[in-house]
Amino acid sequence: MYKKDFEIRWSDIDANGHLANSAYTNFMSHARMGFFIEYGFSMNELASFNIGPVVFFEHTYYYKESFIGKPITVSVEVSGLSEDGMFFKFEHNLYDEKGQHLATSDMLGSWIDLKTRKLTILPDVLLKQSESFPKTERFKLLTKEDTRVSGKAPKNLS
Repeated sequence: MYKKDFEIRWSDIDANGHLANSAYTNFMSHARMGFFIEYGFSMNELASFNIGPVVFFEHTYYYKESFIGKPITVSVEVSGLSEDGMFFKFEHNLYDEKGQHLATSDMLGSWIDLKTRKLTILPDVLLKQSESFPKTERFKLLTKEDTRVSGKAPKNLS
């Protein structure tokens, strides 16, 4: 399990005086990028293959409040990967300084080719590195169908 520690700043709280939902998203994103760097997916490495990560969705479930000046820990584990590495799913958990569970979030994403702006598979070297990712107990092999489980599709304005 990958973990990253943060302190809740003034800019992280909302009008209720507790950690804002947008701050949860920012902490999880920052932890996820730290995770990628630790496992060899640095910005320079990704740029050398002309790829970048994209988020399809994040579903967050909140359990307890957290307040300014308090430390929090964000854990990151992989709960799904496709065989070709194109799709990935992360589970994030946030804890207070006592280890009490504040929130959990599932995030589904993919890799995009930065020139064609289309989804792409992982290059072999990165796919091999992804085998060492820490995985959840519920880890599953993802397919394209897993990206459509919500049943939602784009609908343009007429």
